[in-house]
Amino acid sequence: MQILLVEDDIPIADIIINGMNDEGIEVNHAADGEKGLKMVLSESYSAAIIDIMLPKLDGLSLIQEMRSRKNDTPVIILSSKISIDDRVKGLEIGSDDYLTKPFAFSELLARLQALIRRSNNQSEPTTLILDDLVLDLLTRNVTRRGRTIDLQPREFALLAYLMSNIGKVISKTMIMKHVWHYNFDPQTNVVEARICKLRDKINQDFDKKLIHTIRGAGYVIKETP
Repeated sequence: MQILLVEDDIPIADIIINGMNDEGIEVNHAADGEKGLKMVLSESYSAAIIDIMLPKLDGLSLIQEMRSRKNDTPVIILSSKISIDDRVKGLEIGSDDYLTKPFAFSELLARLQALIRRSNNQSEPTTLILDDLVLDLLTRNVTRRGRTIDLQPREFALLAYLMSNIGKVISKTMIMKHVWHYNFDPQTNVVEARICKLRDKINQDFDKKLIHTIRGAGYVIKETP
C-alpha cells in the first residue's frame, strides 16, 4: 500500500511517515501543494493525506485541481481549523474525510484504513495468498493452515512485500528500500536477522517451506514441490 502525504510541518510529517512505515504502509511526502499536486497526478496512490495550510498551493485548491482533472484518489484533510463550516467546505470541494489537529496517530491510521476499505477505487488486493499462507492487509491477520501467526509490524511489512512478489527473487537492497525506506548499508545485518525470524515463524512446524534464501541474490517466497 502506498499513500501520499502533503504536509509542510516536518515534525508532524515525520511522525506520520514513521508511524505508517511501522504499519507496513509506504509514504511519499511532499512539503508544498505544487509538488503534492504533481505527485498525485503522476502516480497511483491508495489514498492521500493533505494539510490545508500549505506553501505555494493550499490544500483545498490542490484537492479542487485533483478533482477537476478526474483524479479520484481518496483524500483525508488535516487541518487546525475546527469549525463546522471549515469541515463542510473541505468535504464539498472533494475530500472524503476531515481530521483536525492535534490528532492521535491511531485515529489517523484507523480513518485511513476505513477510507481505503470503502473506496471504490481500490487497485490493490486486500488479501495475499500463497498455498496455505494467508495475509489480510486490512485486518493485518496472518494465518497458515488456519493457524494464526503473530508478527511484529516490520515482519508483517516484510512478509507483505515478499507476498506481493511471489516467485521473484528480492535483493537486500530492494528490501531495505521498500520495507525500511532507506538505502542499503552493506555493513548491516538487519535484513538477515529479520528474515531469519520471519522464516522461523512461517516455515517452522510446516512440512512445506515457503521462504527461501537465494545465495548471493536475496530471498524469495514460493511454493516448493
